[in-house]
Amino acid sequence: MSLIDRIKQFLGFKAKPDKEAKADEGASKKEVKKVAEEKAKPRIGYIHLSGCTGDVISLSENYDILAELLTNMVDIVYGQTLVDNWEVPEMDLALVEGSVCLQDEHSLQELMEVREKAAMVCAFGSCSATGCFTRYSRGGQQAQPAHESFVPIADLVKVDCAIPGCPPTPEIIAKTVVALINGDMDYLQPMIDLAGYTEACGCDLQLKVVNQALCIACGTCAMSCQTRALDMTNGRPELNEDRCVKCGICYVQCPRSWWPEEQIKKDLGL
Repeated sequence: MSLIDRIKQFLGFKAKPDKEAKADEGASKKEVKKVAEEKAKPRIGYIHLSGCTGDVISLSENYDILAELLTNMVDIVYGQTLVDNWEVPEMDLALVEGSVCLQDEHSLQELMEVREKAAMVCAFGSCSATGCFTRYSRGGQQAQPAHESFVPIADLVKVDCAIPGCPPTPEIIAKTVVALINGDMDYLQPMIDLAGYTEACGCDLQLKVVNQALCIACGTCAMSCQTRALDMTNGRPELNEDRCVKCGICYVQCPRSWWPEEQIKKDLGL
């Protein structure tokens, strides 16, 4: 059974694509209400490992975008900062924020338990997906000097999809959950493809896009960089390695980084 079929079976949703709704920016209230009325609410958990907590702030504090989603579309069944529940329950989707500290036994055990009880595990944000700054810039760790090795969660457990960003935007969180509930695997496919992509850097733009003559000078990479590590020079991205935290968001946001060759050939009749 393929990953896509397994996700559909676990979540119990039938694909019901809505092309017009998907074209809207963000999760509109009309779409959210429609989905909430027609579907059973998925059980979602949030797990915080080693990170700055920026991802859950993006999830919980942007009420103008996410209020309908958090209250009407899903049941939050686990999360140290969201729910008064200290035992990991069965859930449809686990959003795991932060990298894993190999010296932290509690984090290791919690991650393993979440993988066992969640139908779908999502690397939520760049620390979880790639390790980001926790992996490369530890900053001394004065409180816990033994905590020195941080890895992406995919190094230890099977990850089904990844929502990139440092932190992810409220829009991508909302649209991802809406797509999941609708069974819209076309929308989720890039995130499924990112599940095993644990090494990322601004250098990827040079190696995999510019050097391959794919760059169209759109500037999306520079606009998406939260640390201002990228500038556009003569129509091409230029990386300041001292500012780069290796979150990978610039490469992920590049429209040339995900190239659905089979679909393009199908559309062109090749």
